Amino acid sequence: MSLQIVWFKKDLRIEDNIALSSAFSSGKPVLLLYILEPELWCQPDMSYRHYIFLQECLYQLENELSKLGHSLTIKVGEAIAILDNLANEFSVESIWSHQETWNNWTYMRDKKVRLWARQRGIKWHEPVQNGVIRRLKQRGGWAARWYQIMKQPLAPPIKAHPSMRVESPRLPPPAALGLGPDGCVYNQLGGREEGLRLLNSFLYSRGEGYTKEMSSPVSAYESCSRLSPHLAFGTISMREVFQATQRREQELASAESAQRGKWPSAIRSFSGRLRWHCHFIQKLEDEPRLEFENLHHAYNGLRENSFNTDYFEAWKAGMTGYPMIDACMRALRATGWLNFRMRAMLMSFASYHLWLHWRQPALYLAKLFTDYEPGIHYSQVQMQSGTTGINAIRIYNPIKQGIDHDPAGVFIRRWLPELSDLPGDKIHTPWQMPSLVKNYPGPIVEEKSARREAAAQVYALRKTKEHGEESNAIVLKHASRKKVSRKRSYRKAEETKQLKIPLFDEP
Repeated sequence: MSLQIVWFKKDLRIEDNIALSSAFSSGKPVLLLYILEPELWCQPDMSYRHYIFLQECLYQLENELSKLGHSLTIKVGEAIAILDNLANEFSVESIWSHQETWNNWTYMRDKKVRLWARQRGIKWHEPVQNGVIRRLKQRGGWAARWYQIMKQPLAPPIKAHPSMRVESPRLPPPAALGLGPDGCVYNQLGGREEGLRLLNSFLYSRGEGYTKEMSSPVSAYESCSRLSPHLAFGTISMREVFQATQRREQELASAESAQRGKWPSAIRSFSGRLRWHCHFIQKLEDEPRLEFENLHHAYNGLRENSFNTDYFEAWKAGMTGYPMIDACMRALRATGWLNFRMRAMLMSFASYHLWLHWRQPALYLAKLFTDYEPGIHYSQVQMQSGTTGINAIRIYNPIKQGIDHDPAGVFIRRWLPELSDLPGDKIHTPWQMPSLVKNYPGPIVEEKSARREAAAQVYALRKTKEHGEESNAIVLKHASRKKVSRKRSYRKAEETKQLKIPLFDEP
């Protein structure tokens, strides 16, 4: 009898798993497979904290499957070799796995697997998982299609029934993959159980202040959903999160006004960001070179030939002399998570103030983010570095960001104990009271002049005719089609005309 293989990738769950339910609906024997690929874990964007999270996810997946009488087969090695051995041992009819938009290594791996399957006469079914559309020709109507996918019924659950199992080794220890502890002492818990707990607590207790509290690292750790690593590893599906959010929105709509509090605003803000999640992954799906190259070619050579290694090492170590930058970096290294605004600030500071080409900082951050999602990561890295050619240039002033989002220095004092003796009003500018500072450097660059010089160089490129022509093409392929009111559009245009050299985030 023909065998169906379900290849788990970034979809480590049994609920709303179209690949899994489709394979079982065939009525033929099913082999549930996870392939641990050592070469993937040697890539420069992979890390120990990712692997620990993966282990927890796989452990829970095994337990959930075993409750239904199913077994998860884990194989360690190169995907084609493993699939080929299985095809030689069994009559493999089909392979089922969700479409995946991940890093370049997996993209090239999948191209090879696709060729192998075609040559072996094996069907490889790749259902859509998260609203990202393969072979998309143009962005018009993308949002409507995304909503259509999100509103579809969840995939039917699989039933209790024995599945096939072949000899399966245990996952290798991290050291066997060349992965060592990376200082992440507060890493997030993996597995579906934790993902569901976070979703429920966010929608019904933690998330009421989300709209305003997500920007500050003082409040964001509690007020943000913290679902990002679970979406990245697929312990919970985007459709599940979307539909749970819609149910919560409906509950609030029918509740008494006094009971709603700040919840309606929070739920609207969160719901919009679910679509943004897939919007950015779609960019990498459409343009895989985003991982390595400037999206807009006018920026080629802008920073690549002047990379300052000393600046880079200070930025990585959280020793730039700017407290908000350094506290964020140290927090990220220790926890594997940081809220969006602070992520943007870290990348902006590296790209503008330190004038570092984005590729090396991007790889370093990829290893630190437990929720590393290449499509979002590289799209955002290039946005914050100003190399997309279509997004507003936003240069964060780290002093102002600290004053705005950690005015009392609570977050800074936690992660920079060497500044603990500074009074509240000086925590953001420790160089003004050097006698109270313990083993902390002065500013690595002068903030305002570095910002002015960076803005001048980037805006000089944007004035050329060639820049505008390529930007128009990028807009057609990648830009959001969200409607902007005519009044708002006019106001933005007038603001832009008035700025000779925009200096964002002035204190």
